[in-house]
Amino acid sequence: MPSRDLTSRQVPPDFAQRILEVRGKLGLTQMGFAERLGVSHISVCRWEKEKAKPGFSAWKQILKLEEEAFGGFGPTGQELFPALRQEVVPGGGLNFGCRPDVVAAVVEAERLGFGHLANPGFAAELSLIDPLPHQRIAVYDVMLKQPRLRFLLADDAGAGKTIMAGLYIREMLSRRLIRRVLVVSPAGLVGNWLREMRRLFNLPFRVVMGADVRAGNPFVGEDGDLVIVSVDTLTGEKMLSRIGAPEVAPYDLVIFDEAHKLAARRNPDGTISKTDRYRLAEALCGTGSDDAIALPWQAQHVLLLTATPHMGVDYPYFALWRLLEPNVLAAPEAFDGYPDDAKRGHFIRRTKEEMVTFEGLPLYPVRESQTWNFDLNPAEDEVYKATTHYMRAVYNKARILNRSAARLAMSVFQRRLASSSYALMRSFERRVQKLDELIRQIESGELSAEELANQQRKLESSRGFRDVFELETADEEEAEDRKSVV
Repeated sequence: MPSRDLTSRQVPPDFAQRILEVRGKLGLTQMGFAERLGVSHISVCRWEKEKAKPGFSAWKQILKLEEEAFGGFGPTGQELFPALRQEVVPGGGLNFGCRPDVVAAVVEAERLGFGHLANPGFAAELSLIDPLPHQRIAVYDVMLKQPRLRFLLADDAGAGKTIMAGLYIREMLSRRLIRRVLVVSPAGLVGNWLREMRRLFNLPFRVVMGADVRAGNPFVGEDGDLVIVSVDTLTGEKMLSRIGAPEVAPYDLVIFDEAHKLAARRNPDGTISKTDRYRLAEALCGTGSDDAIALPWQAQHVLLLTATPHMGVDYPYFALWRLLEPNVLAAPEAFDGYPDDAKRGHFIRRTKEEMVTFEGLPLYPVRESQTWNFDLNPAEDEVYKATTHYMRAVYNKARILNRSAARLAMSVFQRRLASSSYALMRSFERRVQKLDELIRQIESGELSAEELANQQRKLESSRGFRDVFELETADEEEAEDRKSVV
């Protein structure tokens, strides 16, 4: 059997042949092998054809699969305990007269189970990461000290919130304080979560997709202990029925990535509109509500991740906090009176300017902002004033009538005005065309006033209306704009 030295940082020259042998022994396709490693199947294909060489971290994962395939280190821990218990001594204890390597392996496994007592950062030693100071502070100085984690991690983008979440999961699992973890993220980030949890933390998470409900309940049993699922997939009726089934054990920890997408808002008439995503979060967090989705259990620990906790509107920000402490923060007035010291136990936010290396040097280049003034010519000034007057009049009218779609249209015009006069002209042209078409349909009898009112109510409903200011950050919206242009 070839050497499996985990300490050497050199990838041996026969790596391609060994990868093929391991994959064949495990009976895995290139896709399945890539999934186990947390890489793309294209990378596996290139390795096997010796067109590329795996990195050191990937090679360590391959060595572990090689041990699994060829039994380089003997039986697993689950196989060792029965061997140790085969014979029971008269006093009822364990028989240590069995194979010495079995006894040594069981004792060592038990010892490592208490590694966190000797090393508070034990999870970092088991992972392929070297946590930065702000990551260590968040996990070890704040989150792990809470017996019941209800936390909003709101560091700037690029701070490594997924790394901090993975480090917390690994520590809690090592300390045997949790067993079942559910990660709920946008569909576009599911693959990233899977790769990082497997590659960096060696955590055997699996992705649950909509088609999995046809083969049974994906949340039952050990295969459902560590799960990643898209938030929109989980809001589906069939998926909700599976996770709410009586045979499903409660999840100890639920993590919501991009938590600002859990939108709830207060309308001008005082009513509250909630998206299905927010109603799902209410159910998982145990936030009782008349219109909440019913689940027979609630998570003990909840972690919300977002770089934009407050998007300019107070109520959606309060709604996030309500998920953390629903009994204490039942109303916005209760949140306003919540002590700052108590808030610090549930919230942390660091900007990029605050993040430093262990030497105290800035982790990111210092950002400098400058304001440049310029004068409008008479024609530009006239367009600006006319557009502002139009937007103010229609926006105020929309607020009175509670027409959310119209308010959004006015905000779009304001952005087009800042972009270019041509963009603004095209937006107005499209609006005029749509209004003319509505007038034509009403005058011809194709559309009645009642049907038009129903369409407006549908747009304003929490399920039908998509308010980008509550669901997306500016960066996300800009990316969608680029896609639509292409």
